[in-house]
Amino acid sequence: MNFTDEDILAVLMKARERLSATVFLIIRDTQIAEDIFQNVTLKALTKGATFASEDYLLSWTFITAKREAIDWQRKQKRENTGLDSEVLEIMENEWLQRHKNKGSQQLDALRDCLEKVPSESQKLLKLRYFEGHSCGEVGKIIGLGLDAVYKRLSRLHKNIKSCMECKLQSGSSSFAGEEG
Repeated sequence: MNFTDEDILAVLMKARERLSATVFLIIRDTQIAEDIFQNVTLKALTKGATFASEDYLLSWTFITAKREAIDWQRKQKRENTGLDSEVLEIMENEWLQRHKNKGSQQLDALRDCLEKVPSESQKLLKLRYFEGHSCGEVGKIIGLGLDAVYKRLSRLHKNIKSCMECKLQSGSSSFAGEEG
């Protein structure tokens, strides 16, 4: 199902309070939280991405909003006055548990596909998404240029998406990842 701009906007407006609250917990500034919500909404509308379901759209939006909040905080060189990352993780896990029936197949597929990612690629994903490093920082840590990091992440995203689609359609998973 391809969402129209109106569909995307309707879903995001319905989730606006939760999205803004998630950002607020990180940066503790309501105006910046609203600005980030608006930026993420604009990205969802102009990115050219297609979302297979409302769950995918919301997942992408929450992840993007959290990343933007963390990036904003880094740029401001502000001390984190938000919740500790462990508390945020507990809250996220609680939210996932409450919505497990809704997206349990997708989460299981994602977990299976991430386990199949080659170790070098897992390191790249861990640095970028779990430790929150910028792509430039990731490149410096693993000795790659910025363009190479972007290309590898793009390939990983596509491969993980393909693996998940295969897993969800057939009940099995395969990963076309690469080490280098």
